[in-house]
Amino acid sequence: MLRKMITLVLAACVALSVPFARADAAVEIVFWHSMTETAGESLENLVEEFNRTVGAEKGIHVTAVYQGAYTEAVTKMNGMLSAGRPDTLPDVMQLDATGKVVYGAAEAAYTADDLLAERPDADLSDYLPPALKNWNLNGVQLGIPFATSTTVTYYNKTVLDSFGVPAPVTLQDIGEIKAAVGDGYTVYAAVPNTPTLNNWLGQMGSDLVNRRNGSEGTADGLACVENGALLTFLTVWKDLYATGALDNADASTDAFAAGKLLVMTSSSSKVAGLLDRIDGRFELGVCAYPRVNAEAAGGATVSGSCLVMFDHGETRRQAAWELVSYLCGAEAQVSFARATGYIPGCFSALESGAWRDFVAENPQYEAAALQLTDTPDTMLSATVGPSADFYYAVMNDISDMLLDDLTPEETAEMMADDLGGMLEIYARNNR
Repeated sequence: MLRKMITLVLAACVALSVPFARADAAVEIVFWHSMTETAGESLENLVEEFNRTVGAEKGIHVTAVYQGAYTEAVTKMNGMLSAGRPDTLPDVMQLDATGKVVYGAAEAAYTADDLLAERPDADLSDYLPPALKNWNLNGVQLGIPFATSTTVTYYNKTVLDSFGVPAPVTLQDIGEIKAAVGDGYTVYAAVPNTPTLNNWLGQMGSDLVNRRNGSEGTADGLACVENGALLTFLTVWKDLYATGALDNADASTDAFAAGKLLVMTSSSSKVAGLLDRIDGRFELGVCAYPRVNAEAAGGATVSGSCLVMFDHGETRRQAAWELVSYLCGAEAQVSFARATGYIPGCFSALESGAWRDFVAENPQYEAAALQLTDTPDTMLSATVGPSADFYYAVMNDISDMLLDDLTPEETAEMMADDLGGMLEIYARNNR
């Protein structure tokens, strides 16, 4: 058991019970999403199932509209808000971290906290705390976890077993894989970015940026410099590069699926796609995100997306919550996770027979869920204003350390100047 069953097992994962309209006079609501391929097909099927069941019963009809990748959808949301056209926004939107700040400041937002104030019978206790807290900004619960993911380690179990090498637990272990397999394989390819660097810092009890990783106000500086966590990571990273195990490049899913790359850290949402692409050529291993060192705690921050709502009047607000409750509920979460590799976002889904039976036959899907339930909700993802520029600056500065043979101390100072300066300018211009 992941935890003892509390109150009603589906407390937060069931729809509200009040009908909204007659079946022949449906409330029409719009849902924007950013899912493609298998995930998109699965999500569209869930919306159709909602319309056939809960929607038909309660007089609600949902039109799902693909709005491009997360950043494209957020850009459209920003444009409509800037133009003063909140009436053109959807009732429900799939939102990732790039849209948290703008959504949180929008008058048209109907946050989960607004819902709780209006519907005190609604209960969020069934949602996994790290997943739920990821969508809390400045003390306000913005939305509900839907497509929840975390970063995990994928490895070629067939090759590692043939050399008698276990799955890596720490970054040092990845260096030891290189010593065992020699030069016939690329062992690990990665360039740290905002979320992955934040994962490693979080394992050491440090945030990446101040103000609790931007969750309690606009971050205007790095939190990982004075406490030494950034320097510790950079030292370990450069040592790993010196072993020859690390290729300073983004990991290629093609190379991994072809068996040319042995270890890859990436989103848990890739499990289903990787299994299809590997097609039995080797056994896919999936384990927890590597620790910085033996002293570091495990875990990795939550990523993915949540569902948020916009206020288009009481009737549509209530209908929107019915859809959110359904898509974030146990049955839908298990169905979506099985099709994709995303993690079910509520306890009742993880404790269900359907999920347990599935992971017993498909163990690659379980590593991410186990890691997430072991990750404390104090280990937060980083929310920064200049998100795109900050992301690439992290990558460029750490790459420069390796390519220009800078010391970890020099690199930490450079990152404090580059990233800290970027945050200061953004905070000053957006007060």
